[in-house]
Amino acid sequence: MSQNTHSANLWDAVKSDFRSLFPDDVYQTWFEPMSCVGEADGDLTLSVPNDFAAIWVQDNYQDLITRRLEQATGRSMRLRFEVDGGDSSETEEESAARNGQSDETATRVPAKPRVTPARERNLGFVLNPKNTFENFVVGSGNQLAHAACIAVSNEPAKAYNPLFLYGETGLGKTHLMQAVAQHTLSTHSDARIAYISTETFTNEFISAIQENTVTRFRQRYRQVDVLLIDDIHFLSGKERIQEEFFHTFNELFESQKQIFLSSDRPASEIAKLENRLVSRFQWGLVTDIQPPDFETRLAILTKKARSMQLDVPEDILHFLAERVARNVRRMEGALTRVAGYTALMQGKLDIPVVEKLLGDILQEEAENQVTIEKIQEKVADYYKLRLSDMVSKRRPSNIAFPRQIAMYLSRMLTTHSLQEIGQSFGGRDHGTVIHACKTVENMMDQEDAVARAVEYLRKQLGNNGPIRK
Repeated sequence: MSQNTHSANLWDAVKSDFRSLFPDDVYQTWFEPMSCVGEADGDLTLSVPNDFAAIWVQDNYQDLITRRLEQATGRSMRLRFEVDGGDSSETEEESAARNGQSDETATRVPAKPRVTPARERNLGFVLNPKNTFENFVVGSGNQLAHAACIAVSNEPAKAYNPLFLYGETGLGKTHLMQAVAQHTLSTHSDARIAYISTETFTNEFISAIQENTVTRFRQRYRQVDVLLIDDIHFLSGKERIQEEFFHTFNELFESQKQIFLSSDRPASEIAKLENRLVSRFQWGLVTDIQPPDFETRLAILTKKARSMQLDVPEDILHFLAERVARNVRRMEGALTRVAGYTALMQGKLDIPVVEKLLGDILQEEAENQVTIEKIQEKVADYYKLRLSDMVSKRRPSNIAFPRQIAMYLSRMLTTHSLQEIGQSFGGRDHGTVIHACKTVENMMDQEDAVARAVEYLRKQLGNNGPIRK
């Protein structure tokens, strides 16, 4: 009996075993189409109908198949896949290198002709012409991020690579990313740029697998000069996409190409993100965008009104800047609504009218305002305490100091009086609150860990305004 015949019989026996092990639809979809191509040096090669089947079987059934083969033969075996009817001129080593896999688990996928992408300068994406550096209002909360973006657009891959920008929704991350893309296109005539969301990257990769165009997909994103990916936190939990992006990142970085990522949180706080990606995201400059302070919000509204050729009374702009504080996008939307009312109704514009017009937005903003109760909840959660510990009479240090931090934050982030704060912490007097604030301030000066903890809690509470002194 020839080696190939023996191998085919071996695989037929394993397939027969799987027929009774799996439901019929699973067996017919994944195992029935597979056949044995041959065996050499302990490597059994199986033929699969397409790239998608190769990847799916490798990810979900390779370990099981290998164990059954080793049980049947009594020796160690390695498994390889070959797409049916494909050009097998690519070696296993080349395939392994291209897919970022070790030789032992290489999936042999047929080599496709190298398709040189057209020299599209932006790979087909659309940029908002309003999202430029000139239209971006710089304030204390975004100054570093703005400067880093200008540096990157002037000298891609020379200043900060990668650049990792994070911050809450609606604070200008997308504006800055598109500003980088547009400025780079204007100053580097030959630069090839890809600006894409993580969701689109994921969907394109899935389509590439299903349509057997993975090689083309990789060429598209691994041969650019600047790669900008928005909402990278959506990689969370997507193991296969993380694997693909890991190799895309490596190839671009080693080729000294610029990588710019944005997220709604630091890389270390993205759940189910591989440590090797977290590490790489932190190789360059990591910077955040904080909610704008009152002065910056007022400047944004004034500039927006001017660009819309609106004559908005100054007291209305102040009202909007004070009352719509958490999200720049929402603040601009509120101004647009006011502009629409002015154009359509041509009525007198005053604060009562604006309050009625923006009732839903103002109500949502009020619900998101920092309160003593929210501060107590955040501090208790951070220090793993019960909420009742914030108001109890107990004074062990592991409870007393967190409670003092909660009092300090209540004093700094709310407009409540010392007496009101004391009453909210179990009926304590205003002297206790003053003592707590001084204690926390002293500890922040002496210990960096305390200062970092207080700053972290302040950011978690979403404070947008200046700290009250």
